[in-house]
Amino acid sequence: MKNLFLYVAAIVLVAVALLTVPAIRCVSFSNRKNADERVLSRAALKGFIISYTHSVNKGRVHDYYRCDGGMLILDKTVFVSYGAGIPEASETDGAHFEVTDDGYVITNLNRRLEKLVMAVGVIAEHAISLCNDADWQDNEVLLKTLFAPQTSLIVEIKKVPVIVYLFSRHI
Repeated sequence: MKNLFLYVAAIVLVAVALLTVPAIRCVSFSNRKNADERVLSRAALKGFIISYTHSVNKGRVHDYYRCDGGMLILDKTVFVSYGAGIPEASETDGAHFEVTDDGYVITNLNRRLEKLVMAVGVIAEHAISLCNDADWQDNEVLLKTLFAPQTSLIVEIKKVPVIVYLFSRHI
């Protein structure tokens, strides 16, 4: 009887750990008003791009993020024309500006963010691409396929319990 009790107690402890202990590190894309509406990605920890059509100049902008500990770091931006909100290389020590066949590129931005707050645009066609070894652009997913347009999102690095990870949507 004592062994049965220990066996049941061990099962209960494992179950509680699966339900409550934040153990899986991932990038969380969650609805700002309803955190239970979320998409998780472990692959995004390698890096990701948020792309969108700029509201003024109508050019496509690609912001490259990497993850470092619990921080999101905006490393690079690629765009076709300056407009409101596009950073200037001179605003950031060590940033480098260049003109390429793809447009303008600013590297070494090193902007550290605990979280990124953004809205899924109606016209902007916000998209995410996950880093992989071959090509950043081959896995682009429109955010409006994951969340309703005009949903306010919080993008952040989180640790979640195994059970939460298993029953969440993933990219």
